[in-house]
Amino acid sequence: MPKTKTMYVCQNCGAVSARWQGKCASCEEWNTIVEEVVETEGPHARANVVQAPAPIPITDGSHGQLQRHSTGMGEFNRVLGGGIVPGSLTLVGGDPGIGKSTLMLQVSHYLAEHHGKTLYVSGEESFSQTRMRATRLAALNDRLLILTETSVAAIAKHIREGEFAFVVIDSIQAVYTAQLSAVPGSIGQVRECANEFQRLAKGLQIPVFLVGHVTKDGAIAGPRLLEHLVDTVLYFEGEGRQALRILRAVKNRFGSTNEIGVFEMRETGLHEVANPSALFLHERPEGVSGSVVLPSIEGTRPVLVEVQALVGDAHAGSPRRTVTGVNPNRVSLLLAVLEKRAGFHFADRDVFVNVAGGVRLDEPAADLPVAIALASSYYEAPVRAHLAAFGEIGLAGEVRAVDMVRQRVVEAAKFGFEQCLVPQGSAKDVDGLGARVLPVFRLAEALKSALER
Repeated sequence: MPKTKTMYVCQNCGAVSARWQGKCASCEEWNTIVEEVVETEGPHARANVVQAPAPIPITDGSHGQLQRHSTGMGEFNRVLGGGIVPGSLTLVGGDPGIGKSTLMLQVSHYLAEHHGKTLYVSGEESFSQTRMRATRLAALNDRLLILTETSVAAIAKHIREGEFAFVVIDSIQAVYTAQLSAVPGSIGQVRECANEFQRLAKGLQIPVFLVGHVTKDGAIAGPRLLEHLVDTVLYFEGEGRQALRILRAVKNRFGSTNEIGVFEMRETGLHEVANPSALFLHERPEGVSGSVVLPSIEGTRPVLVEVQALVGDAHAGSPRRTVTGVNPNRVSLLLAVLEKRAGFHFADRDVFVNVAGGVRLDEPAADLPVAIALASSYYEAPVRAHLAAFGEIGLAGEVRAVDMVRQRVVEAAKFGFEQCLVPQGSAKDVDGLGARVLPVFRLAEALKSALER
């Protein structure tokens, strides 16, 4: 048996100490010390490779393209880049109760029916609890096996002996390795367990999904340790009291990180939303100020979303700035541009900005709809009927060009929007696509064209 010793290493600066400390003596950061077990003699316990593979020329085409397996959900396949890649390690994160286990159990059932034996490791629920959920989801299959275990060594033994085509670990914070004395869910345990599952996935060419919980600050526990380790990081988002759920990729070695999958939570499980634009707009009020439609681009497809703003008098001292779905710093910039370039005054006004449906907008094309919504609410003037808008706004008040203009205009026209406010620099060759294109170069010009008065 190889001899081992325990060290405590700072994950921030790499300093090593002989005992655990709450604060690193080198970089003075708190809670960065993790426990590590290091072998001092003998071969590494995990180094079980008989012969190292020979280098392969990059021009060798014998390996062909990646073979992907469908999940049975088109929205899930889209986010993954076309399906599950053999040997991939994927982390699925989200708030507790958002539907991560439901999603993975539905996918496991489909894979068991169409691709082979599937192992679902439930470290937080008993077999009866998992079976009750599977019964509700109509996800019962003889080739879907449930394992209620938290020891990584025991789980790895079953994976090696079971010849599984697919493995789900629910969750990575619940499992532990006996090589560390730290409690399950700690940074050291999460990292070591994820490393073991990575070796299993790559060595046996089995796709492994790790379910991870999100901390209070909105990040997966141990994010820096896991994001570089796994192939794909997916976030499952949504409000627990609403039916809409969005699956978003923030890292993907096998596809785009801009795609989203839209689902609706029902009593029988998660159902795909084939037309997200219709879902996001079906409750939009008519003739109300502060509402603008943006043809947004999510990955490779356009999606119509409603941008809302509410401007009112401040009654409690300093005015409030509440933003949901858009970068708050970007909204502050737009407020400054509206004041400097268009004559607005927000210093004594409360400002609220929201993107309906729980969508999060990261693209600069949302600038113009946000500015129009703010001006519309400020003046209590509704936006012209059947009008959509998109464009980036610069500090000089200019409306700058954005990409994928044709797709945005076509999507707006498909849902009955007769006019589109577009940046003048993006207006070439997009007229005649079903909606009248209104090119604008200055913010004041865009506001005049968008508002009814």
